[in-house]
Amino acid sequence: MPIDEDALAEAFEQRRPRLRAVATRLLGSTAEADDVLQDAWLKLALADTDSIQNLDAWLTTVVSRLSLDVLRSARVVKADRWNVEAWESVSTDADADPAAIAAGNERVAVALLTVLDLLSPTERLAFLLHDVFGQPFDEIAPLVDRSPAATRQLVSRARRRVRASEQEPRADGRRGRAVVDAWLRAVQEGDLAGLLALLDEHAVLDADYGSSTVQLAGAAEIADSARTAAHLASHSLPVLIGGRPGVAAVLHGRVVSLMAFDLGADERIVGLDVLADPRRLAELDPGALAAGR
Repeated sequence: MPIDEDALAEAFEQRRPRLRAVATRLLGSTAEADDVLQDAWLKLALADTDSIQNLDAWLTTVVSRLSLDVLRSARVVKADRWNVEAWESVSTDADADPAAIAAGNERVAVALLTVLDLLSPTERLAFLLHDVFGQPFDEIAPLVDRSPAATRQLVSRARRRVRASEQEPRADGRRGRAVVDAWLRAVQEGDLAGLLALLDEHAVLDADYGSSTVQLAGAAEIADSARTAAHLASHSLPVLIGGRPGVAAVLHGRVVSLMAFDLGADERIVGLDVLADPRRLAELDPGALAAGR
């Protein structure tokens, strides 16, 4: 027998604090969280309540999916995540400008406050639901379209990225540049062994092409795919992307892709984020990125 509207509203209000906490942690915004909860209530009001066996699980699923949709939408893409800067030559002068050092320390503090922004939407969802809210992997798996085992790996990767960011929020310039240079050299030479040596065994690559997304999991799959991009690598230059080491590929006078690296404590690549959405890359000026080449 369907639950009457008053009883349904009361049941929803009892669960609102936890649902709001889930949405707020995922989105980083109470206003966005309140919008999600409003949408979740509308879905519940229109749902066939006879088919809902576990209201807590049903509502958590709905709120998580709605939050994931918001995270993936263009309106909440963090502008600084794909902010591209020329990679100036790293100074080795002992008398480095104190103002520059202070600016670097400030960026580190900001990075610590925004550590979750280093995670992809699916990583963020899985990590928070499991490590913060205690959801089991088999309940999270359908939300991220993965098996429970793959979800466990996703959370493990997110956990490593968070820990690496806490320990070293902004990669040391010399170390990051060395990894970028080694990556480009290995790709251009088709050096599979060299690529595997740079990648963490459980590294994951997330690519956004605008109309579609692709994920590659594991060092072997990423390295094998990278070997096909020799032409692109030969037209790439090192840049900083949202403070992370990365490369910009420039063909025919325009930036056609960006790749940002996340480095683990052992200096191996644990994650790669690729942006190849022509619409979002259209305004980048290739000439302004060449200073560090």
